Amino acid sequence: MHEPTLEQIGDYNGLHGMKKVVVRTVVITGILIGAIYTIVANSYVGQVHDALPVKDGIAAFPFDK
Repeated sequence: MHEPTLEQIGDYNGLHGMKKVVVRTVVITGILIGAIYTIVANSYVGQVHDALPVKDGIAAFPFDK
């Protein structure tokens, strides 16, 4: 079995035509989804309305007599 040479590989000279459009579309879509996710995630930081109150100290030991 012989390995293909660089001249035999279909994408050796770079992407052309529809393949190039598909790759660009996927990359741009990924960047846009990441940017939208980052904007939405950062806009809701610190706005928790259903948080439980937390006390820093211990009121009593459960086995204290």
